[in-house]
Amino acid sequence: MSPVRLGLAVAWPAFWTGVPIKIVIVLLLLAMGLHPWEMPGLAFLLLLSIPIDIWALDLSSRTVLLERLRLQPPAMVGLTLWWQATLFNAVCLPIAYLIESQTVTGAKAVASRIMQFEVLKDLPVPERIGIDLTLWSSVSAVVLLVLVLGWLFGFGWIVGKQVAAARPATEPYQALVRQWDLIRVPADQPLLLTVFAATGVTLIILFWAFMPVTTPHPHELYQKPPEKVAPPLKPAEALQKTEKLIVQAESAVEALETKAKQESKNKGKHKEAGKGAARSKAGAAKVGKTETAAGNAAAQAR
Repeated sequence: MSPVRLGLAVAWPAFWTGVPIKIVIVLLLLAMGLHPWEMPGLAFLLLLSIPIDIWALDLSSRTVLLERLRLQPPAMVGLTLWWQATLFNAVCLPIAYLIESQTVTGAKAVASRIMQFEVLKDLPVPERIGIDLTLWSSVSAVVLLVLVLGWLFGFGWIVGKQVAAARPATEPYQALVRQWDLIRVPADQPLLLTVFAATGVTLIILFWAFMPVTTPHPHELYQKPPEKVAPPLKPAEALQKTEKLIVQAESAVEALETKAKQESKNKGKHKEAGKGAARSKAGAAKVGKTETAAGNAAAQAR
């Protein structure tokens, strides 16, 4: 096998062998109020995943060596693959994350510049969004595929070292099939069923013991403000309030009508007073003119 095929043949079954057990651990952490993607929940998940990963790698690697390569697995092959793969991931995964993030950023920048062309500006908005997404996601997907193949090549090279250390199987094919079956299914199946059932019951008890309440509830960060519940409607009180409002409205209308009448009366008085003042001013002007004319006539007579 090539390193890529060998790495995929061991890593893929090991991943799906350990995922169901890790999901149970994640549910227990959530029941305890610890997020598996944050500290300290992530630390607990990684520590509890160590024996699961060792067991899954041991099972999948022994199966591949016996079934496909006809080799007797070396001793402690699962533990050896785990610590070597851990060192490899500690170096490879940060570099791969940095490369992929920089690729996504650069591809988005180039796609945004391409979308500024006059030919593409006239397109409708849905088509422009689809073209932009296709431009940067296709490049990012190709780089991600290359990184995955590189990781599989490195992990396959690690598995290849264990393949080189294994000895050829001299047993007949039936003996190899029986050995392969005994790796996956032990001979004492009632004991396995008992342990499996007891583990399930224990996990259920722990789950309900860690739950703060029996009813699922949202986390504190996602809680919405409490909604105000309208009080129940009481017909008698509603009628009394309505009657009071009607009485208040009638009194307000009467007060407005009274005020309007007073204002109209005051306006009439002001008009009459204005007319009298005008008449008095006119009479005074006439008297002044008469006196002026009489003075002028007396002056001429002299």
